[in-house]
Amino acid sequence: MTEPQVWTLIGVFAAAMVGMITIVSTLFVSVVRAEIGRLDGRFDALTTRMDNLDRDVQALMRHTFGIDRD
Repeated sequence: MTEPQVWTLIGVFAAAMVGMITIVSTLFVSVVRAEIGRLDGRFDALTTRMDNLDRDVQALMRHTFGIDRD
């Protein structure tokens, strides 16, 4: 353990491991953010569809029964 080559290899290995962990964690965070953004878009689309469905049901109620629902 006193030879410089051993310490050099330990340092290179440690630097490589820290670099790999940094790259993997950065990529993981970007993937998670992208997926959350995609889910947010889907929830917006679902909300729009539900609003349209509510509008259609209210129109049917008015047409069929002459009743306004709140």
